[in-house]
Amino acid sequence: MTRDPSLAHLLGRVGVVEERIRLLVATRRADDPQPDDPFRGLYLSDDAVDRLLGQEPADPEEEGKAGPGGSSRLEECETHADEAQANGHRLRLRDLTDTFGLQPLDVDLLLVALAADLDPRFEQLFGYLNDDVTRRRPSVAVALALCGSPLSAADGRARVLSGPLITGGLLAVEDPERPLPGRALRVPDRVVGHLLGGDMPELSLQAVLAEPPDVDWGDAVPLERALRAGVRLAYLREPATGSGRVLAASALTAAGYGTVLLDLARLAAERDPLQLIDAAVRETRLRGAGLVAGPLAAVADRPAVLESLHAEPMPVLLIGDGTWDPAWTTRPPLLVDVPASTTAERSKLWRTALGALNGLDIGAATSAFRLRPEQVARAAGSAQVQATLTPDGRLTASHLGAGARAENGSALDRLARRVEPVVGWDDLVLPDAVLLALKEVALRAKHREQVLGDWAMRPGAGRGHGVAALFAGDSGTGKTMSAEVVARALGLDLYVVDLATVVDKYVGETEKNLERIFTAAAGVNGVLLFDEADAVFGRRSEVKDAHDRYANIESAYLLQRMETFDGLAILATNLRANIDEAFTRRLDVVVDFPLPDAAYRRILWDRCLGRTLGRAGDIDLAFLGQAFELAGGAIRSAAVTAAYLAADDGGTVTMTHLVTAVQREYRKLGRLTLESEFGPYWGMLTAARRSGG
Repeated sequence: MTRDPSLAHLLGRVGVVEERIRLLVATRRADDPQPDDPFRGLYLSDDAVDRLLGQEPADPEEEGKAGPGGSSRLEECETHADEAQANGHRLRLRDLTDTFGLQPLDVDLLLVALAADLDPRFEQLFGYLNDDVTRRRPSVAVALALCGSPLSAADGRARVLSGPLITGGLLAVEDPERPLPGRALRVPDRVVGHLLGGDMPELSLQAVLAEPPDVDWGDAVPLERALRAGVRLAYLREPATGSGRVLAASALTAAGYGTVLLDLARLAAERDPLQLIDAAVRETRLRGAGLVAGPLAAVADRPAVLESLHAEPMPVLLIGDGTWDPAWTTRPPLLVDVPASTTAERSKLWRTALGALNGLDIGAATSAFRLRPEQVARAAGSAQVQATLTPDGRLTASHLGAGARAENGSALDRLARRVEPVVGWDDLVLPDAVLLALKEVALRAKHREQVLGDWAMRPGAGRGHGVAALFAGDSGTGKTMSAEVVARALGLDLYVVDLATVVDKYVGETEKNLERIFTAAAGVNGVLLFDEADAVFGRRSEVKDAHDRYANIESAYLLQRMETFDGLAILATNLRANIDEAFTRRLDVVVDFPLPDAAYRRILWDRCLGRTLGRAGDIDLAFLGQAFELAGGAIRSAAVTAAYLAADDGGTVTMTHLVTAVQREYRKLGRLTLESEFGPYWGMLTAARRSGG
């Protein structure tokens, strides 16, 4: 069996170390007064102490003249290595030497420290040379002696204290409490594994590494050109639908590098991020790869972490979504603006990941989702997994929506209440004009990337690609339900903002809370609903005191933030007149929800009673719709109350249950119960009262 040339070179160099060890052992044995003492190395006899005291200090010049042995074997080993490289073989020891900038003394020290990891015989030999059988790794003194470098030489000491072996993480000097000559040298397991041909990163590092995305998107040629020209630090600023990771990985591959992808969000949660950064940088150099690290915002407040992202001669590509801060590192980076993906590009990525789907228009089904290219690939895989729940395994638009929503982070869940939509257009009972306006909201949200992004129909001033709508109307007229319907039509979740967690009496805190919500919502495929929106989107007033001035600053901030928002925001209010006109001007759609008339109220009663609850023959839906002027929310509440009464009275809802439920709804609303309204059913109500119903 032919041995791998890289491993053969390594073992050949370790053989040179063995020859030097044999020579040093022979020298020590010749001067050993008690070579046969079985307890040698466990104690010091009086004779040994006297012998140590009688020795003259070593002459640095004479010590250096001896030099390491095994020179002929070393020349033979390197000659074979030259031939292997000439034949196109990769020799890991030589690659490591070039990448980490090692000198011959560094290589010799590394091989001495490595020897015991490859052959257990060296443990006992090092115990003998250390004159301590319990210490089975080479000490600094033994290692320098084997390399022909005297302890008094400043260069040799510097190499084991701060040389490239130490700064590169290739060698560890242990036992810091000991004087330097007695400290042990150890090669980290990952470096040993690499030299033996392994490419598996250490376990602690695997937790913060990610697989580079295998996605065909974007033009990586300019970045590739920069890498070939010698650029070693770049910052890729990515928009919401672009991918710095994909572009970086593609450019590195084209330039002849591998990719080590470091997830800085995971890293920031670790207890010792600097140690992991050092491991990631070493891994990058060992592989001859480029280091791709992001998102930068996760560690933007940790300058020590950012400064440690330094892997020369390998390139480092940082990923983020904000403007580069010169204070982050002392090295100026190449600044690259990653382009946003177009709707056509994302549709192509969906089709590539899913293949041909009979009868499903992928473009129409996915146009509302704002995803990065690598997120599209993951979402497509998630959708295919979801489809396995169906009997025939057929992929539908709802599965694509579920896959896209699986890419949503959890940040918004902590700031708003998530609602999974379950109602559709058929569940709404609204005038045609209102339904048309609601469908316009969905239409705008579905095609906003094409219209505002691809076609640039809202240019300038940093305006976002968002859609903002106002739902105005009395309580119970269907505003929240309509927002849920719009979200379901788009295949998105609905996030209802709890204003109690937003509004703060302290100056500036409300804006901070809103900024957190908008920032979290920007990375989520969802519909953001601000209920009772007039509380935070109210009119600006004339400044009469400091309170007015700060209130106006808050409103001005919201005006600006709404313009830069990229998502779908719905403002719901009972008091449209209280909404500032400047907000109204920036809204894409305004939907007024009227109170339902008698005909719509009749339909609402029918819908709210549903098809599962049994109905008695005396139910008069026409009367209920005509007599009681209630909003849809009140009708739904009354229907639920009637169902409870029916559950306690045989399981079938009757007219008595319904008029009793209306009377209780009137009581909740603070309205008088008049006989003229209840007409022929007044007697049912009074009978129910007498019976205690």
